[in-house]
Amino acid sequence: MKKIKLYITAFLAVALFAISCDKGFDEINTDPINLRALDPVYIMNSSVINVAQRGGRAYLLNEHTIINWILCPFGTSQVGANYNQWTSHQNTPWDSFYQNAVQRIVDVIYMTKDDPAKSNLYNAARIWKAYIFQVLTDTYGDCPYKEAGLGFHEQIMFPVYDKQEDIYKDLLKEFDEASAALDPAKGAIAGDIFYGGNIARWKRFGYSLLLRTAMRLTKVDTATAQTYVTKAIAGGLMQSNDDNAWFKHTTEFTNSMGVEISGTERGNYYIPEFFVNFLRSTKDPRLGKLTHRYPGATNLPSQTDAIRTKDPDKQIGMPQGYDPLTMPSIYAQYGVVALHDFSQIDWQLFFRNNSPQHFCTYGETQLLLAEAIVRGWATGDAADAYAKAVRANMNLYALFNSLATVPAADIDAYIAARPLDMSSTTSAIKQINEEYWIGSFPDGSEGWSNWRRTGYPDLPVNPYPGSEIPGEFIRRHRYADSERISNRENLMQAIDRSLGGQDKMDGRVWWDKK
Repeated sequence: MKKIKLYITAFLAVALFAISCDKGFDEINTDPINLRALDPVYIMNSSVINVAQRGGRAYLLNEHTIINWILCPFGTSQVGANYNQWTSHQNTPWDSFYQNAVQRIVDVIYMTKDDPAKSNLYNAARIWKAYIFQVLTDTYGDCPYKEAGLGFHEQIMFPVYDKQEDIYKDLLKEFDEASAALDPAKGAIAGDIFYGGNIARWKRFGYSLLLRTAMRLTKVDTATAQTYVTKAIAGGLMQSNDDNAWFKHTTEFTNSMGVEISGTERGNYYIPEFFVNFLRSTKDPRLGKLTHRYPGATNLPSQTDAIRTKDPDKQIGMPQGYDPLTMPSIYAQYGVVALHDFSQIDWQLFFRNNSPQHFCTYGETQLLLAEAIVRGWATGDAADAYAKAVRANMNLYALFNSLATVPAADIDAYIAARPLDMSSTTSAIKQINEEYWIGSFPDGSEGWSNWRRTGYPDLPVNPYPGSEIPGEFIRRHRYADSERISNRENLMQAIDRSLGGQDKMDGRVWWDKK
């Protein structure tokens, strides 16, 4: 009996202790300083920042080099499209986007989909998610889409690869539905770093991306392309450069390409011969803004302001197909003394740590509109849309640096001397997309994709003798190394289905037809 009383007394003591400990438990065990919850708009902003800070060297050595915007003559850690060889840099944007941007934007969608008060944020997140996946599928082809980013929410650890055709059908739906659902009457998106929450501009961004996505289908599904071109135009496209979707880099959130080119690597990147000659052939005033040269420079230390020139007539583009060992054989032919003597993109103006990054612009949108009009898919004045696009793009240069401003008189003269050639559908589409190639700089992903879609401009084939591709150009990236370990079964099914069993760089994605 004494033992029973002892046990009862002990039990009561423990119970009373537990009750007394529970009092104020939440307050005591909650950190009053660190975050316990995060507004989903800041998670979306984090996704935007991740995309904006995607690997600088990876893009410069691949997309920018493939389409003749940038050329690096060096190998080893800087090998890529300059030698037509595979490089681990092709793991970008795959690893970066799937591990960061995709997961975060999927989180935002899950956090807001059932909250009417966050309807505008939910639909803005759908637009941004579709943008991310368009970059991914355009870069690689088939890829995880419907099951991507669902490891936490639905415990899907090994997402299947969707066909690019199916991805594109859903992208069209998402851009269309989300843009239409955005409602200014439901209030701004507080904290949004893109448009400061302005819903009207988000709608124009979404519909402009819908136009871009529809035009990707010009060679594979013209009926669907025309249907969604009509919807995009009716919904309302970007109206001026004020509607551009761009990220304003800072010294804290730096431009990765700027860090690469304007830092210690600046002596390694040059402007290709084709780019210089193309701009010179049309007397394009952008040549004197985009480029600079250090005549007589023999190494990086000798590239000084004392010899720097921006004179368009003195720019000499670097030819493809050479490395530091073979380059000296052409110095005399080109009138230079060393490879450091060739022209570069003016990194003092365009590739700085805080240079802006554009995702979609009014100028690009007007060019796509002009092409749609030429194809008979839209009404309007194609020549006027083309002229507006050229003016808008040239005016963008001032955003990089006031010294890069193209004078209005020079813009007027260029447009007057080179109006849109409407003598034939082919000539008009060619000219529109040559301008798109110039106007989308420095967005390598979009420039590369539109070149693959249209074939304009007619780029020269890189003659480097150590090329690893049997075809003429790198038309897609190989899948990321991480997938061969973590998701191999689904990866191999995609390679067998869409690439004939070989993960080749000169393979074509679904919409990239000859």
